[in-house]
Amino acid sequence: MLGDMKEPTSTADLLKSDLARHSPMMAQYLRLKADFPDTLLLFRMGDFYELFFDDARKANRLLDITLTTRGQSAGEPVVMAGVPVHSVDGYLARLMGDVATAKGPVERKVVRVVTPGTVTDSELMAERADTLLLAVHKHRVTWGLAWLGLSSGRLGLAECGERDLATWLARLAPAEVLHDGSVMAKELADALLQTTTARTARPAWQFDSALGDRKLRQQLQVASLSGFNAQELKTAHAAAASLLSYAEHTQGQALAHVRTLQVERAGDLLDLPPATHRNLELVQTLRGDSGQGAPTLLGLIDTCRTGMGSRLLRHWLTHPARDRSAAGERHAALAQCINAGFEPLRDALRGVSDVERTTARVALRQVRPREPVRAAGQRAVAAPACGAVAGRSPGPSAARHCRRTGRAAARWGRHGRRLRCGAGRTAPHQPARRRLFARTGATRTCAHRHHQSARAVQQGARLLHRSHVVGAGQGTGR
Repeated sequence: MLGDMKEPTSTADLLKSDLARHSPMMAQYLRLKADFPDTLLLFRMGDFYELFFDDARKANRLLDITLTTRGQSAGEPVVMAGVPVHSVDGYLARLMGDVATAKGPVERKVVRVVTPGTVTDSELMAERADTLLLAVHKHRVTWGLAWLGLSSGRLGLAECGERDLATWLARLAPAEVLHDGSVMAKELADALLQTTTARTARPAWQFDSALGDRKLRQQLQVASLSGFNAQELKTAHAAAASLLSYAEHTQGQALAHVRTLQVERAGDLLDLPPATHRNLELVQTLRGDSGQGAPTLLGLIDTCRTGMGSRLLRHWLTHPARDRSAAGERHAALAQCINAGFEPLRDALRGVSDVERTTARVALRQVRPREPVRAAGQRAVAAPACGAVAGRSPGPSAARHCRRTGRAAARWGRHGRRLRCGAGRTAPHQPARRRLFARTGATRTCAHRHHQSARAVQQGARLLHRSHVVGAGQGTGR
């Protein structure tokens, strides 16, 4: 009897079979699965995301979800397992878009691939730490680095020698590292040995400096990288080629919110090797604790009211500049806040949502309806407090900075109000959900207007960063 039992049908065998023998829906699934053979593919069917065959068996082991068999396709039983659409984020978090219900097969495509370095959902990210995707490439004795924070639109380049590679990895603390799949350099392997960073191999042809230069200019919408002082970083350009290609592939679209480039050079920063990071316990204890409340330097001084402020403070700690002027400006702003009274500003910032990540999700068309509506409701929360601080400013530079922050908050409020009211295509009396969707995707014109509003909101968020940290520094000297 046991010798007559049939082996379970594998996905690989089905991909080799004739798709015409399968039902239309299963043929559609197999065509999509052929493009992502090593990835769990969640196939939207009504109110569930379904996984089939080998994916279903793997999800059954990893997520402890029910494994069932329904009907047949090409004469083989269909093994499947599924999760409800409304709770898919929780299952994605344990593992590390929108098709309308209809009768019969509907047109589907893979809209997003979730990896440790490309997550944008707030449920999958730490609120007070950046999630960075890093690409590295070696040419002779030079290492090129390119990193991207999808949730913030932060794009950076750097080059270093072999001895400094571990320092840069400790400084950036990426969630995922892209490297040339044809070879793993010993320096990179040694630097990643003591970390839990995910490693993703990419084809060698993607690490091309000419391709990287072209993709960077297209992404930043410039004719030359000389304005960013990045035209000579050829090895970093090669890393950027793989970085941008991978990010666009996982998101299924262009990165509309990435419009700035930051070039960092080792000579501009204090040298903090991994041993120094570890022994000083800047952001992680010797035991490896790094969450909120961990007894680290960051944990002790971080009383920021918003996640944006905490992330900026973390960046300042891990990227200390040699130039004292930046620190002097921060001290001047702190002195102004202390003199003017910063408690009203701290109280106002308490209600500010994470507009930086919200606008990134708007640009990537992954925003939930409630997020921009909630941000619009908080539109004027920081402007009066910033204006009050600026109005009593004895220092012209600090006053100018606070006034800019106040104007940014006010402009953020105006654009948020437009998002909430749905100006242009729909009447103000329509339901908020209908207005929002009419604003965000129906036509190219509406999408363009929405993107313009999102960019203005993002600019305001960047100016609000400094006030978030300044307003958090009661008694800490920040």
